[in-house]
Amino acid sequence: MAVIGIDLGSTATKGILIDNGLQYESLLPTGWSPRDTAEITITQLLSQSGLQRSQLERLFATGYGRVAIPGADQTVTEIKCQARGIHSLYPNVGTIIDIGGQDSKVIRIGPAGQVLDFAMNDKCAAGTGRFLQVMATALGMDVSELGANEDLAKNTNISSMCTVFAESEIIGLLARGTPKSGIIAGLHQSVARRVASLARRLGIKDQVAFTGGVAANTGMQRALQKELGQELTVPVRCFYTGALGAALLAQESLSSN
Repeated sequence: MAVIGIDLGSTATKGILIDNGLQYESLLPTGWSPRDTAEITITQLLSQSGLQRSQLERLFATGYGRVAIPGADQTVTEIKCQARGIHSLYPNVGTIIDIGGQDSKVIRIGPAGQVLDFAMNDKCAAGTGRFLQVMATALGMDVSELGANEDLAKNTNISSMCTVFAESEIIGLLARGTPKSGIIAGLHQSVARRVASLARRLGIKDQVAFTGGVAANTGMQRALQKELGQELTVPVRCFYTGALGAALLAQESLSSN
């Protein structure tokens, strides 16, 4: 009963293979060819598990590039996959905040993991991983370094949320000698404020889980907790929850036949 779930995002491609209770994972940069990256992901997962392609029962795809995944039996929305994946890990979670490369989402889920409602910011880079990536480049850093290099004592307010204007603002702050650590703290605060506003408009219910690549940033965890006024549950493998949900849905499709 081997199944694969692939979450083909704008920045990273995540894959999970489940076979008789065993789980295998793959994480790759999406790169310029989502189709090729998806194929490499499948190959890696099969290699880890020792299975042949012919032994694969189902492949479910999600994410921005889900239509590009070769041989997918079904495509499923990121909203549904996140809900299913998180519910399997944390049954008491009622709200999911997912920040990926190109969008941020808030999802309310019911006691069985069903999607009750959701809100999404996908029209503007502000409040997304892309925004932080552009700002990290302006600071001469990799985006993965931001969380460990903020200094709350030197927090510098970033007034612009437009990516272009915020980048110019940061360049100006650096030219005036403003410490990078304070700028980073201000960036985390500005993104958290925008995402928390989206969450409050939808309504926050019960325990809150924080997923997506940005959830690995400890500075964003701190800033979002402060803006929401409550603790967040952050999965150890926060990148994989969408792929996990896709794999579980693929598994369930077999048992329902």
